[in-house]
Amino acid sequence: MRVWDIELPSFDPATAPDEPLPLFRQWLREAAEAGVPEPHTMTLATADASGAPSVRTLMLHDADERGWHFASHRGSRKGRELAVRPRAALGFYWAGVGRQVRVRGSVTAAGPEESAADLHRRSTGALAAGLVGRQSEVLGSAEELARASDAAWERARREPEAPVPSWTLYVLRAEEVEFFQGDAQRRHIRLNYRYESGRWVQELLWP
Repeated sequence: MRVWDIELPSFDPATAPDEPLPLFRQWLREAAEAGVPEPHTMTLATADASGAPSVRTLMLHDADERGWHFASHRGSRKGRELAVRPRAALGFYWAGVGRQVRVRGSVTAAGPEESAADLHRRSTGALAAGLVGRQSEVLGSAEELARASDAAWERARREPEAPVPSWTLYVLRAEEVEFFQGDAQRRHIRLNYRYESGRWVQELLWP
């Protein structure tokens, strides 16, 4: 199957900002403007106490000077793994523009007030899913899920500020951010940022 059989945007790394966050925001905006569906979708990689990795797809909630924000239940697999190994990696891939961004660093959990505010800024469906809870636990049957979901949706509509104590906002503080611009002739551009001695260092990588 062919890849990047389309016109791709150009990227001159010499024009890149000194820090990765402004470039990430620019690329995210340009992916949305190019019609990439759900450009805030990302993969999150974590590892358990033994070092065994896990990866899943979820949504970016924000990206600011503190880092890249995402959320989950503390008792989920990702929550349990982050509790014992508070480091993670993120991956964004925008096929419509041939771009990807990789982010790696340490992860901290926000407090209960900020975590609750994150959940209640989201949709009724997000709150209903949060109220169902029990993420990553073994499910007995589809009927059991349907009953719990119906009850959660009813409560979410009735109580839009309903508390979900296990909901936790996580912030990944980047130590390394790589920007990849695909090229149809395979002369891909890879610009890597590394945080060293209190400042960001840029370097080009072979594709």
